Amino acid sequence: MKYLFLLSILFLVACTSNHSVQTLKSKNFNGDVFQYKSKNIDKSFTDLLKWKFFGKSTPWPKSIPVKQVKIDKKRVSNETHITFINHSTFLIQNKNINILTDPIWSDRASPLSFMGPKRVRKPAVKLSDLPPIDVILIGHNHYDHLDIETLVKLNKTHSPTFIVGLGVEKLLNENGIEDVISLDWHQTVKKDEIVYRFVPCQHWSARGLFDRNETLWGSFIIEADKRIYFASDTGYSDHFQKQYKAYGKMDISLLPIGAYEPRWFMKEQHLNPRDSVMAHLDLNSKLTIGMHFGTFKLTDEGINMPTEELESALTEFGIKKNEFIAPFFGQKFRIR
Repeated sequence: MKYLFLLSILFLVACTSNHSVQTLKSKNFNGDVFQYKSKNIDKSFTDLLKWKFFGKSTPWPKSIPVKQVKIDKKRVSNETHITFINHSTFLIQNKNINILTDPIWSDRASPLSFMGPKRVRKPAVKLSDLPPIDVILIGHNHYDHLDIETLVKLNKTHSPTFIVGLGVEKLLNENGIEDVISLDWHQTVKKDEIVYRFVPCQHWSARGLFDRNETLWGSFIIEADKRIYFASDTGYSDHFQKQYKAYGKMDISLLPIGAYEPRWFMKEQHLNPRDSVMAHLDLNSKLTIGMHFGTFKLTDEGINMPTEELESALTEFGIKKNEFIAPFFGQKFRIR
């Protein structure tokens, strides 16, 4: 399987093209690529080979049943409803607006339908059972966060507005998605009384071997009745503290807790549960909901390790379990 994995990578050759005027004007773009603090976070291809050939991976079950839930099509106005669907996909409902984050309904987080990480849990909500979707947030272009097959289907059925980082709009436009707003770090857009702010995080972007960091990645702060932080994907750094100081405490944070082993390879780009708890504290979050676990086997840890290690980290830092929750698939939070 390792050889098949590496062979598949060789097919991932993304075509590069001229950058947009907005990208060229960005202070986060060095003329060739985007960078976080003037450094590259992604590991080299040699490091990838080392991990894949010599790493020790804990097997996952092939399939885990999920009880799929129905979503009331009625708009939510006076409360904030958040439903965990799978991986980094949440349905956020407030102010009569329905928002999806990093939606993925495909069977694999891969450019290939027959190879690559395959889901072990179904999405907790069927694509056909979604209420009308108004806004879709895409944190970056990795395959487990930007699933173009799902986005095309959502665009056809719901005609939402897509909010993305600089450069990501090109891929969406090429697939017939026209209503796209691309943002640089710290830029905002207001739509239907909700403000969306794109903020830095310690990560990277690519969909092939030759497009590393040519599009911008980031997290979102959603200013609705509650201030909601959607991390998408990130390693731990001082950006959490800086964002708290700049934008205030978070009512709700959606933070990754999985895909973090081995640490020598993943530490800079993915939070482990202890890192997530520190981020929760840095953001002064009232409620944090974990994500990015239990859907696709992307790294070496066992399927239950994220929730087990989260429990240990909460005990270590003296945080109540109802303040940082690893949700079950389909769990809905109703916040007044």
